Formats: sequence, structure tokens, C-alpha cells
Amino acid sequence: MKADIHPDYHEIKVVMTDGTEYTTRSTYGEQGAVIRLEIDPKSHPAWTGQHRIVDSGGQISRFNKRFGGLKL
Repeated sequence: MKADIHPDYHEIKVVMTDGTEYTTRSTYGEQGAVIRLEIDPKSHPAWTGQHRIVDSGGQISRFNKRFGGLKL
């Protein structure tokens, strides 16, 4: 590697949503930095298969109002 062009690669601690921790190497922060995850594979619907419907701005309500009477 060329000198002085690559970021520092060091060990950091990652804390999952359930409190479990592991150490990995990263360019994030400084040596010994801690990353606390808000979403991880143990809690994200893409990995757990448990989906929640979030009705932001009433989009689902408007859809149901507009197409609710439609029979297939």
C-alpha cells in the first residue's frame, strides 16, 4: 500500500440491539470506538420475517378508501 493515502484500520466494538457485543476491524472512529446499532439482523423485518405496517401520512387509509370496495 502507498503510505499516507489509506484510512486507519483498527478494532472497534459493535453492540447489537439485544446487548450482545463483538469486536471487528473498521475505519470508523478511533481505536476502541463503540457503535450501538438501532437495527440489526436480529431485529430488522427483512431478516426476521415479521413485518409491521407503518401508515405514514395515512397512505394506507387513503388506498383502502379509494380501492376498498373493489372486488376481484
